[in-house]
Amino acid sequence: MHEHIQLIFILFPLFILAGMPIAFVLGSIPLIYIFVTDAIPLVMIPQAMFNGVDSFVLLSIMFFILAGSLMNKIGLTHDLIAFADLIVGRIRGSLAQINVLVSILFAGLTGAAVADAAAIGSMLIPAMEKEGYSKQYAAAVTATSSVIGPIIPPSIIMVIYAAVTGLSVGDLFIAGIVPGLLIGVALMVLCYYYARKENHPCRTTAIPRAQAFRIVRKSVAALLVPVIIIGGILSGMFTPTEAAAIACVYSLVLGVIVFRTVSLKAVYESFKEAAVVASMILLIISAAKLFCIMMAMEGIPQTISSYILNVTDNKFIFLLFVNLLLIFMGMILETGANVLLLVPILMPIAMQYGIDPLHFAIVVLVNLNIGLATPPLGVVLFTIVPIAKTSFESIIPKLVPFLLAMLVVLFAMTYIPDLVLFVPKLLGYGS
Repeated sequence: MHEHIQLIFILFPLFILAGMPIAFVLGSIPLIYIFVTDAIPLVMIPQAMFNGVDSFVLLSIMFFILAGSLMNKIGLTHDLIAFADLIVGRIRGSLAQINVLVSILFAGLTGAAVADAAAIGSMLIPAMEKEGYSKQYAAAVTATSSVIGPIIPPSIIMVIYAAVTGLSVGDLFIAGIVPGLLIGVALMVLCYYYARKENHPCRTTAIPRAQAFRIVRKSVAALLVPVIIIGGILSGMFTPTEAAAIACVYSLVLGVIVFRTVSLKAVYESFKEAAVVASMILLIISAAKLFCIMMAMEGIPQTISSYILNVTDNKFIFLLFVNLLLIFMGMILETGANVLLLVPILMPIAMQYGIDPLHFAIVVLVNLNIGLATPPLGVVLFTIVPIAKTSFESIIPKLVPFLLAMLVVLFAMTYIPDLVLFVPKLLGYGS
C-alpha cells in the first residue's frame, strides 16, 4: 500500500492551507484512504475513534479547563498582579517584569496559553501603554510570557502527552517546573535589558506593610490551586483526574461562597465553555487515532525511524533534528495535533538513542509551546493583536528577541538533561 503515501502527503498540507479545522483534516484523510484502499471495514472507524479517547486520564482535561475558567471569573488576576507588583514592582521596567511573573503564577491556574494571554493582556497591555511602553513591545512580552502557561503545571497538553505515551502525568507536571521558571527568568532578564536601554519606569514608592499583608492574604487563595493539584498527585491522595475535579470544587467554593464574585449564570457559562473546549480537544484526539492507524498501515513510522537511524547514530544530532523539526511544525500546526501526530513516531526513536523519555517529553512540549507565540500561525499572537489594538506584522520585530531567549533555554535543557530531570529525581523518578 506504499503507493498511497503520496496521497497522504499531498492532502495534508492542501487541507491545512485551505483552512480546514485540524480535527477534520486528521479525520477526513484516513476516511479517503480507507475508501480508496478498502484497508479496514468501515464499521471499525467509530470503534477506533472511540478507543482514541477511552482513557480515564483524558477526563481531567475538562476539569482543568473548568477550574481555569472559574478562576478567571473569580477575578483573581487582579490579586496576582498586585502580588507580582509587591515582588518585582521596584525593578526597572516593572510592568514588563510583572507581566512575566504573573504569567508564571497564572500558569498554576489555567494551564492554557491563550487563556493566560487574554486575561493578563487585557489588563497589563493598556497599563504598559500608559506607562510609555509601545503597544508592540507590550504585546510581545505578553505573548511570549503566556507560553509559560502550558509548561508549568497543571498543563492540558501534558495530559494529552501522557495519554499518548503512557508516561505519568505527575512526572510530566514536576518536570515542567524548572524549564518553565527558566523561560520566565530569561524573559525577565531581557525585559530588564530593554528597561535600561529604553528607560522604562518602575514603582518608586514602597507598599505599606498592612497593604502588603492584605495582598499576600488574597493571593494565597489563587496560589493554593497548583499546591492542591501537584501535592495531591505526588502524595498519592489523588489521581490527576481527581486532582483536577477537586480544583474545580475549590474554585466553586472560592467564587460562590468565599469571594461571592461568581454568579450561578457565570458558573453555567464556565461549564458550557469547558464542555465546548474539551469536546474540541477530544475530537482532535479521536481523529488523530484514526490518522495514526492509517500511518501504521503504510509503515510510515518505521520508514522514518529507519531513515533517521541510518543517517546518524549520535543522539545529540538527533535532538538537533527534533528541535528543528518541531520548531517548524510548531509554526504551522496546533500543539495538540503535533503531539498526537509526531510523538508516536519520534519517542520510540529517542528511546533507541538512550534518551530518557521524560527528558524527551519536556523537550518536545517546550518546543511546541514556543510555537504558540511564533509566526505565522502562533495562536497566542492572534489573541494578543486585537487586545493590543495593533497589527500582526508590527509585533514581529519586538517579538524576535524574546523568541530567541526562549530558544536559548530550549537548547540548554535539550543538551543538559538534569535541567529537566533534577527535580523529578529528587522526588523519586527513576528509582
